[in-house]
Amino acid sequence: MTTIGIYEKALPKNITWLKRLELAQSLGFDFVEMSIDETDERLARLDWTPAERLAVVQGIHQTGVKIMSLCLSGHRRYPLGSRDPLKREKAMELMAKAIDLAADLGIRTIQLAGYDVYYEEKTVSSRHLFIENLKAAVGLAAAKGITLAIEVMDDPFINSISKFLEIKEQVPSPWLQVYPDLGNLSAWPENDIGLELEKGINSISNVHLKDTLAVRGEFPGKFKEVPFGEGCVDFKGCLQTLKRLGYTGPFLIEMWSETSGQPELAIKEAQGFLLPLLREVGYDV
Repeated sequence: MTTIGIYEKALPKNITWLKRLELAQSLGFDFVEMSIDETDERLARLDWTPAERLAVVQGIHQTGVKIMSLCLSGHRRYPLGSRDPLKREKAMELMAKAIDLAADLGIRTIQLAGYDVYYEEKTVSSRHLFIENLKAAVGLAAAKGITLAIEVMDDPFINSISKFLEIKEQVPSPWLQVYPDLGNLSAWPENDIGLELEKGINSISNVHLKDTLAVRGEFPGKFKEVPFGEGCVDFKGCLQTLKRLGYTGPFLIEMWSETSGQPELAIKEAQGFLLPLLREVGYDV
């Protein structure tokens, strides 16, 4: 069976992890992707007590729904490539804590945002510092058996699998992989999507399913909250390619319906669009 997950931010926000996992179970998902974003509220999860961690693990075992991946977007606020040494120190502290949390919760993959810096000017130095700290982070993750996977982003720094592969040449480790977002990959007109997937197949750990509006002219693209089927992603073509290439890893439906009035309805509509396409190309869902 193909493993299908749902992003935490698609599910209601102010509920317990047990309720969140139960809801994911009722909707037919195999796993939830946890978010550690740049808000103080979610960054605080990195300091959960042993009892708080145990409660989540008990919810996983009670429901059978795992937390297989963790989206660590908190590095937008504290980037690995920051010119500020205190921010870089904080970035590595977050990284170490996230790896420990992942080990405690049974999380296999930590998704890193492919930004050297987000709120600062990009420079040759920011790239150097990002790679230097990424190398250290991969070493920490490897020691705990955790994979770090860089997401193809809404940002020119790593907006293709090809650019990830250039970074991987600097950090050649089996514990560093790529997490392509089909929406982000498709939104950049310079990307040959099929070729990108072919070039990167041996490094793909997970795949995000999301629609986007393409970057064109003065339009910067739209990378979030584009209804499935209304954007630029050729889902059938992408999924056919992944199936031909032998990709059998997890798929993650990425949505932001946590504050909507009817998140379950939005999720079911997304499933209604995506699951038939996965079946059509040969995935068992």
